[in-house]
Amino acid sequence: MTERRLSGAIAVLSVLGLGVAGYLTYVHYAGLHPVCVASGGCETVQSSHYAKLAGVPVPVLGLIGYAAILGSLLVRGDIGRMATAGFAIVGFGFSLYLTYLELFVIKAICQWCVASAVLMTGLAILAVIRLLRAQPVAA
Repeated sequence: MTERRLSGAIAVLSVLGLGVAGYLTYVHYAGLHPVCVASGGCETVQSSHYAKLAGVPVPVLGLIGYAAILGSLLVRGDIGRMATAGFAIVGFGFSLYLTYLELFVIKAICQWCVASAVLMTGLAILAVIRLLRAQPVAA
């Protein structure tokens, strides 16, 4: 995969992530219940005290993270690639933590959160591949 294709795939996944995080942010501030396939899982997760970090709703943090990844694609060169990978790896780690909370603490699964975790996993993989491919190979 070329740099251009990797960047394009990262952009597409970031926009999808913005959609998921945007929807959950809207639901939070509108006081609605998220649309869910399984009954109660999303509502349980979204209403738990883990749904905010330092008073900031987790979906807002997702919006910031996805926007940062997307924005970092506009930065040329190694700094841009490192920023993209860094943001994606931090997002992936945060997604792992949130998934752990869903499974073992809250004991409920939110399909929107799973979708975001899958997107962030894909972003981390693609961003690291993009970063490593740009590094010169030592002789």
